[in-house]
Amino acid sequence: MAESSPSRERGLLWLLALTQFTIIMDFMVMMPLGPQIMHAFAISPAAFATAVSAYSWCSGLSGLFAATYIDRFDRRRLLLVIYGLFAISNLVCALAGNFHMLLVARAFAGLSGGVLASIIMAIVSDIIPVSRRGAATGTIMTAFSLAAIAGVPAGIVLGAHLGWSSPFYLLAVLSVLIWLAALALVPSLRLHLQVGPPPLRQVLPELWRLLSNPLHLRAFGLTFLMLVSHMMVIPFISPVLVANHGIAPQQIAWIYMAGGAATFFTSRRIGKLADRYGKHQLFRIMALFSMLPVLFVTHLPDIPFIAIVAFFPVFMVALSGRMIPLQALLTTVPQAQNRGAFLSVNSAIQSLGNGCGAWLGGLLLSNTASGQILGYGLNGWCAVALVGVALWWVGRVQGQVMPPPVTVNS
Repeated sequence: MAESSPSRERGLLWLLALTQFTIIMDFMVMMPLGPQIMHAFAISPAAFATAVSAYSWCSGLSGLFAATYIDRFDRRRLLLVIYGLFAISNLVCALAGNFHMLLVARAFAGLSGGVLASIIMAIVSDIIPVSRRGAATGTIMTAFSLAAIAGVPAGIVLGAHLGWSSPFYLLAVLSVLIWLAALALVPSLRLHLQVGPPPLRQVLPELWRLLSNPLHLRAFGLTFLMLVSHMMVIPFISPVLVANHGIAPQQIAWIYMAGGAATFFTSRRIGKLADRYGKHQLFRIMALFSMLPVLFVTHLPDIPFIAIVAFFPVFMVALSGRMIPLQALLTTVPQAQNRGAFLSVNSAIQSLGNGCGAWLGGLLLSNTASGQILGYGLNGWCAVALVGVALWWVGRVQGQVMPPPVTVNS
């Protein structure tokens, strides 16, 4: 484990959090930019969904195969190389002159972004002692809230005023600045190389055993169900609001800010409730509760914009609230010695579920001659049906039996 001063350690953690911020913003900002991208390239909702899916599919596949090589290189060198490719992918996105070039650029961004999340957590594990690793992980996780509260709204405003490509120019510039900071701050991390990594002929069979374990398969199935349900709805909120309800693209920023701010304050509370009342129980409660907001947003009546802004925190809290106990439950499924590999594969399954959900959701939508989007209500019913299956399936996902606590007699 690398030794560093507290101030240098804090600086490195926030640098890694900013790196994670750009990765999350890169994925999230595509969805509210849907109306501008569909107009710029004259594409259908299904084609736009393919662009969203390309990122997720490639991110999932690259994250899965990263398990075979991520421990074979110096962490610093691998971070700089992959993050440099990520910056280039955003520049190519911004410069895309046609939809096919954008599609290739999004796939390339997914290939690099899917590996970066694993590298970041590997660096945290290398430099932070176990006793402080929870707090360090919390610092990294602030990237999600920052992306929802600041990053995505900024991208929406830029896209509305300067064109859909401007957020990707911004991401390319930010990535270059963060890359230069990483060049100066991230130390060489080679301790894991002192014990030679296992040969590929051992890595691949071990990965297969992890994937084929029935306990793991049931957990992966639950993850896939929930992410498909998520992405049949979320990528199309902005296009539907703009096309069907006349909301200006720049106003979408207020909706995401309201939802992100709400989850910032509720996420930790929901996590504590999962510990108190049980992860299975809270997941079922939040999953049931989420059905109503999902059906409402997919059958949205003509209501004032301020009412939509007021509703969106309920929607975001409901959807994030069912994922928090689910994630906590999944950490209990594998044995301790397999937990890292299991969670890496589960992260890849999440990305694949994102891609499949967006793709399937796009297939169900169509455009009228006036530009309105039809079929979104069916997306909502399909998403709710998948949640219903998950409510039954979660009972089949069981964690490891923990030893009883040791009591000390006074």
